[in-house]
Amino acid sequence: MFHHFHDEKIHSKSQGSISKDDFYSIIKFIGQKNIIDADQFFLKFKENKLKKNDVCLTFDDGIKCQIDVALPILEDLKIKSFFFSYSSLLTDKPDFLEIYRYFRVNYFKNIDEFYTEFYKVLDVRLDNFFESNTKNIKNMMIKFPLYSLNDVKFRLVRDNLINKKKYEKTMSIMFKEKKFVPNKFFNNLFFNNNDLIKLHSLGHLIGLHSHSHPTSIEKLSYESQKEEYQKNMDILSEILNIQKSDIKFMSHPCGSYNNDTLEILKSLGIELGFKQIMTIESKKGMKKINNSRLEIARQDHSDIIKMINR
Repeated sequence: MFHHFHDEKIHSKSQGSISKDDFYSIIKFIGQKNIIDADQFFLKFKENKLKKNDVCLTFDDGIKCQIDVALPILEDLKIKSFFFSYSSLLTDKPDFLEIYRYFRVNYFKNIDEFYTEFYKVLDVRLDNFFESNTKNIKNMMIKFPLYSLNDVKFRLVRDNLINKKKYEKTMSIMFKEKKFVPNKFFNNLFFNNNDLIKLHSLGHLIGLHSHSHPTSIEKLSYESQKEEYQKNMDILSEILNIQKSDIKFMSHPCGSYNNDTLEILKSLGIELGFKQIMTIESKKGMKKINNSRLEIARQDHSDIIKMINR
């Protein structure tokens, strides 16, 4: 599972990002002979013919750096991959998930300074909240080893303590304080229609990732979740000029889903879904790592880098 890449031109180094050399190293570490094209992975998956070492590469969020840094390497090595894109970024009202990330890693001395300033603007008592979530914090640290303690606390506040409207208002205040103008960065951060069309024409597979990329989609109602994925499918199929039924794969944004999500995806004809982590979540009723055809585990690229550097 890949997200962010950096180079010496447009895309600055940031928390969790990797370079083209890192990407080559990961492919070498996995072994190119073990990496199969996305269409072959999907076919072998459906026919229950995947071998133990069969690996596919997946890219989430429709981030422009994937086109600029990763795609040339994929084409050089003739590897076809899955790209999962949320669709609001392809409209005139994109969700600011990527904008917020860019802001917090580029407009502060470090990520912890951003967290400190965020909590000041938010102006909410947090001691009791963190104390009551001690167990959740420990579980998240285990579940997401790439996150620091402060990363985990921030995500708990964003996703569990405050609502989206409060989060967006807080970030908007911080934008003004830093004289940050979001729309100046859209072209450098988001896929556009031509990027998707290019990926499709080159033989990569495009899949669902919701419309607005909720950070905790499992908290939405059945109807809201269905709207997220239906709109995602409508927009992607229209841009790619394909039938909606041709889109049969997806990945869960932030690894968030529940039984409603799985039922909705099945009703939309999705046959392969990827989750975010390589662990068994008992709260979701999992019995094994790859619990169902819509819950296939992925290894984050940051974890593979750690394996390489051991």
